Amino acid sequence: QVQLVESGGGLVQPGGSLRLSCAASGFTLGSNTIGWFRQAPGKEREAVSCISDNGSTMYADSVKGRFTISRDNAKNTVYLQMNSLKPEDTAVYYCARHLGWAYYLLSRPYEFDYWGRGTQVTVSS
Repeated sequence: QVQLVESGGGLVQPGGSLRLSCAASGFTLGSNTIGWFRQAPGKEREAVSCISDNGSTMYADSVKGRFTISRDNAKNTVYLQMNSLKPEDTAVYYCARHLGWAYYLLSRPYEFDYWGRGTQVTVSS
């Protein structure tokens, strides 16, 4: 059974850091693209970043230079290191699986077939 479980969210002050984890089971994470998305209350879901099976990465403009996506295939886990956090980064963060890789993936969340339940990130003083 394919499962994705996010963890690592919490409350952090502006300028702080958090590292989110996305643990996969039921499939080999290293053979797939994994994306991170977020959704704030009252707002549409927004793409954050994704990483391909060979390590290629993409980032939304809003997080470039602040967030870093990485993977540990031995642990079947993808990470999202978030630095210089801002209040506008507050959202529920989700990871999801995609079977392929294309330049447009961040704009097509509906192509991701399995999703985790999310982890809350709150940036506030």
